Amino acid sequence: MRIAFATQSMTVVDAHFGGARSIAIYDVAKDSSKFIEALQFDMVSEEDGNHDDSADKLSIKIDALSGCAMLFTLAIGGPAAARVVAKKIHPVKLPRPEPIADVIARLQATLAGTPPPWMRRIIADHDSAGFMED
Repeated sequence: MRIAFATQSMTVVDAHFGGARSIAIYDVAKDSSKFIEALQFDMVSEEDGNHDDSADKLSIKIDALSGCAMLFTLAIGGPAAARVVAKKIHPVKLPRPEPIADVIARLQATLAGTPPPWMRRIIADHDSAGFMED
């Protein structure tokens, strides 16, 4: 399953969705993960909560997430989260910056155990992509 990470550093989930200059995409399964691509963005929102709404900076990012099942970020506004969810991508807000490798390891441990109901729905939606295969 493809997982997206909002990042400035490419190694840590350290950005708000709208302010992320990069989105790292990984293919994550129960027992493996592989870096797929880095999406780069020049037009980003300020991370202080003050946004210039004259330009739609989010559509390009949201469209670029096509095929992803989850998005890990430090923050995402309500309207942006609704748009991400409408594309069948589950946003996950982390309370503090965290290395991408640690997030992947925690996700894999959850997948190997008993995933919560919301994650089982994601797995079912993406099962045709071979997500649960070893």
